[in-house]
Amino acid sequence: MEQPRRLFDVIAHQLKNYPKSDMLVGKENNVWKKYSTQAVADLTLRFSAGLLQLGIGKGDTTPEGSDKIAIVSPNRPEWMLTDLACQQAGAVLAPLYPTISEHETEFILNDSGASILFVSGQDIFDKIAPIRHKLSHLKEIFSFTKIAGCRHWMEIPDMAKPEDIERIKTIREKIDPEQLATIIYTSGTTGTPKGVMLNHRNIMSNVMACIPYLPVSQEARALSFLPLNHVFERMVTYVYLTAGVPIYYAESMDTIADNLREVKPSIFTTVPRLLEKVYEKIMAKGLELKGIKRALFFWSVELGKKYEINKSMGWWYNLQLSIANKLVFKKWREALGGNIDAVVVGSAACQVRLLKIFTAANIPILEGYGLTETSPVISVNRVDVKDRMFGTVGPLISNVEVKIAEDGEILCKGPNITLGYYKRPDLTADAITNDWFHTGDIGVLVNNKFLKITDRKKELFKTSGGKFVAPQPIENKFKESPFIEQIMVVGEGRKFTGALIVPSFTNLESWAAKKGLHTSSHEELLQNTDIQQLYQQVVEKYNQYFSHIEQIKKFELLPREWTIANGELSPTLKVKRKVITQKYEQQIEKIYNSTVSGQILS
Repeated sequence: MEQPRRLFDVIAHQLKNYPKSDMLVGKENNVWKKYSTQAVADLTLRFSAGLLQLGIGKGDTTPEGSDKIAIVSPNRPEWMLTDLACQQAGAVLAPLYPTISEHETEFILNDSGASILFVSGQDIFDKIAPIRHKLSHLKEIFSFTKIAGCRHWMEIPDMAKPEDIERIKTIREKIDPEQLATIIYTSGTTGTPKGVMLNHRNIMSNVMACIPYLPVSQEARALSFLPLNHVFERMVTYVYLTAGVPIYYAESMDTIADNLREVKPSIFTTVPRLLEKVYEKIMAKGLELKGIKRALFFWSVELGKKYEINKSMGWWYNLQLSIANKLVFKKWREALGGNIDAVVVGSAACQVRLLKIFTAANIPILEGYGLTETSPVISVNRVDVKDRMFGTVGPLISNVEVKIAEDGEILCKGPNITLGYYKRPDLTADAITNDWFHTGDIGVLVNNKFLKITDRKKELFKTSGGKFVAPQPIENKFKESPFIEQIMVVGEGRKFTGALIVPSFTNLESWAAKKGLHTSSHEELLQNTDIQQLYQQVVEKYNQYFSHIEQIKKFELLPREWTIANGELSPTLKVKRKVITQKYEQQIEKIYNSTVSGQILS
């Protein structure tokens, strides 16, 4: 079977080998609308041809000279139809997160030079309106949903003429796998967004390497909700399409629970924070139970916490776990649709506690690792348990090389490595040395097989005593507490390690109510002596897992959650340390100038 070499080849590949009635499926007016493989092939061909009428397809295939098209939309079939149509016309797609700031939106649209913009609907269109006059390259805006004052996307395929369709077939035939396919801007956790250039070969090499490791087949079914702007979801989408897996798009992040029950997927991808939220909701329901049901629930959870992979737990443990699976964990699986073969997790470190519990519940979590610049997967845990290890990001994929530099940094080499940063040869030169990409992550190979990430190189800090502290392992451990929603460890150049802590207010308020503590605001709640003592106990509990220099000596509790909208989190929910350090400078100073351990500033 000939393998796809360019991203859009997946259409012909699927049409020839396993045509689907539900290649792409989205909900419209509360009804699932299916696009068959044949419908996608026909529509994207006309869509590509219509783009020619808008001036796309001038033939320049250089990164700077190629046609750029931007898209700002949550996941839906039209997103992928646009991606496939752009590629066939030789254009480069630059996706934007719907959640990023107006300033970043303006920067990306101008830096990419996008001449056409696709938006999901009214909310995004209204977000673009105030900056439209600043976007000198932008000629047209099209909306997926019909709205006043904006052209509808279906106008484009309707523009296609027979000669345009023939021309697209010629253009498509000549597109080289080395040709630029997309520019993905990473806001990261500091600085101006960087445009990561990926060609067809970069992404397809990752697709073909990952297929053998994932439970994907014609019998599978995927639910997609992790933003397609993220290279992780985009690459996995091409895994699904190449393997013949139908893709159903969740209506929104708020409807995921309902959509899981409707679609009954066998696989989906997510980030650890969303998995944590699923677990928190399950635990909240457990707390509502009474009597024997409550006892059984928490007995099962405790069993799950002890679960080990690749190790015999003994017949007694296995018997108890089988009972827990029939009485308790079965309901967890049903909440996810009852058909899950695997959940693939990436973007940040996943708590080992959650990996154990979900795996014990027969919900395998496959944690992987990579960056936008690596298309993205470098390593991933496999379905086969011999190739899975908790606390690691799994074995390397087949066509990627890794070496650990003298300072512990992970260096990566392979066909998945970015062409570089768009219009930033200086950044490219810094990141790639003799074909080796510098990931910026610190790690080790466990048993010479499993890659383990220990921290971000730039996030390591040195105390005034000259000791290095890696914040990520500390933060990941502390987030196991039901009372901690977010945490950022601080201490660069200081005499000890401290932390900013955002409480999990749902759990904290429930605890306070049981204690008879009634307050009118988060600020007032955090000033309560009992609350301060509670967090002192939490910090002392988790400090025992770390060396003296790593232990949190003082902390500040904050009354508001960090968000993407406020610029404190990246679109992939990573903490922007630089932003938070600047924004909460007063609170950090209080940690080091206060004489009271754990003193709280609201």
